[in-house]
Amino acid sequence: MVEKYTEENIRSLDWKEHIRLRPGMYIGKLGDGASQDDGIYVMIKEIIDNSIDEFVMGFGKSIEVIIEDKTVTIRDFGRGMPLGKVTDCVSKINTGAKYDSRVFKKAVGLNGVGSKAVNALSSYFQVQSIREGKTKTVVYKRGELETDAPICKEKELKQGTIVTFTPDNEIFGNLHYINEYVEKLLWNYVFLNN
Repeated sequence: MVEKYTEENIRSLDWKEHIRLRPGMYIGKLGDGASQDDGIYVMIKEIIDNSIDEFVMGFGKSIEVIIEDKTVTIRDFGRGMPLGKVTDCVSKINTGAKYDSRVFKKAVGLNGVGSKAVNALSSYFQVQSIREGKTKTVVYKRGELETDAPICKEKELKQGTIVTFTPDNEIFGNLHYINEYVEKLLWNYVFLNN
């Protein structure tokens, strides 16, 4: 017998709950890394796309990608996110500068969703923006804000953005990266942006 359909059956999800409940809408196929179209590679792409947008606009000459075990770090040397908006940029759906064509003439990521999906689908997600001699760092776990460090002076690091994330085993199982798949992704970026 079917239950009654009432107001109690209607739920509203916040951004991270929806992404975690329906990850395929945001990153396609989940997978554990065995296939090159698995979601863990899409997560890398989503973060690199932001760095590529900076590079194409003439900000920063290199992008670093480091994978250690299951943790990915992507570092660009672009303008860095505006320090007062770092939290919004990685945790509020449909938030970004790419809606304003005066700021980004060309852009790969356009919908203000990519980094938020990576945030929600990661057991650990950290963003550090270095800009004009100052820095701002935020840390999330499964989309929940854990650390919101105050803006402070930064003299050592060059300007840019550093994103570190570990895809959540609860979603991806016993994931692993295959170096050849990551290398192919990176070579595609090199080819398309030369």
